[in-house]
Amino acid sequence: MRKLFEKIDLPLLILMIIYSILGLIMVYSASSVSAVITYDTTPYHFFIRQAIFLIVGFLIGFIIILKLPTRSYKQLAYFGIIAILIALPLLFIKGKVTRDVISWFDIGPFKLQPSEFAKTILIIFSAVYYQTLQSKNVKNLYAYFVPLGIGAIIVGLVIMQPDLGSAAIIAGLIFLIFISIPIVQNNLMKVIKIFAVAIIIVVVAVLYSGESFFNSMQLSRLTFQKPCTRYQDPTGYQVCNGFIAINNGGLFGVGLGNSTQKYLYLPDSHTDFIFPIIVEELGLVTGILIIIGYVYMLMRILKIARESETLRCSILAYGSFWYLALHILINLLGILALIPLTGVPLPLLSYGGSFTINAIFMLFIVERVNIENKINKTKREIKAL
Repeated sequence: MRKLFEKIDLPLLILMIIYSILGLIMVYSASSVSAVITYDTTPYHFFIRQAIFLIVGFLIGFIIILKLPTRSYKQLAYFGIIAILIALPLLFIKGKVTRDVISWFDIGPFKLQPSEFAKTILIIFSAVYYQTLQSKNVKNLYAYFVPLGIGAIIVGLVIMQPDLGSAAIIAGLIFLIFISIPIVQNNLMKVIKIFAVAIIIVVVAVLYSGESFFNSMQLSRLTFQKPCTRYQDPTGYQVCNGFIAINNGGLFGVGLGNSTQKYLYLPDSHTDFIFPIIVEELGLVTGILIIIGYVYMLMRILKIARESETLRCSILAYGSFWYLALHILINLLGILALIPLTGVPLPLLSYGGSFTINAIFMLFIVERVNIENKINKTKREIKAL
């Protein structure tokens, strides 16, 4: 374990730990009031659960993921895809309905969200699948569309829940991974034509079905600009209260635990809207530092991806990069009313079991890729002697 630890990307690990600790503190601060008033439990309810999620994630990361070579992901990838394709339809039979969304299975005192695991599984599956095609020197371009087809099925099932935020991230992930493949880049015009035909077919099918692609709740989210002019309306209330929290904080905040917006003015203050509470309590300066930290974290991951010698490792790191980047962008742009609000959490800061565990898993997978990069570099240096 010591030899592996010497090969990890230490700045990335330090950032993981800092953000996890900060997130844990802020989850307690943001949720302590709603835990008592809304959920009729102790102020520490969400703090304890988030601590459990973090401990589980880090233990599995250190004990299993860091030690497990990425070449052994093949069986996990195919099993995971099958499990997700079974779990998502099963939600409509056995799932838990919360706020008109059916995204979770109740497992004892905890909830499991298959769409979060779908993101991780799709990244791993794509890495394994494309590596296999490259190893076999497959030239048939259509063979490279298989992960896209599987991803499209998963996106459709997630939209039906309905969970547009997760669906958008899954679609973005699978598309961005696809266009990073060398053979796809070399046949870009042909790929564009295929996508154009596919889009036309989908649009015609939707138009002739006579069904609205979005329900009234989803359509209402498209009204997102100037939220404070619609304070009494659901389309403006939450985002406007986020603005109020950010404005209250000023440069240096009102002090840890002193937020006023968490007193039920800001729904989901410990999940999707954790960032406005952080800014209110710790100030805009802290908020800017958090964003800078995220950018540095993403740069470290991108560096590891570029140093990867195999397509599998490259996709695992690039996929992790986009996994985190899409969550960060969609969350922050949504709470700033620059795009429609979709209910996407912020990595390592927001409360959430399935999401927190998967975010930690992806970061440890990046660390494993970095370990393999350094092992390969050492082997090359020995051969050069």
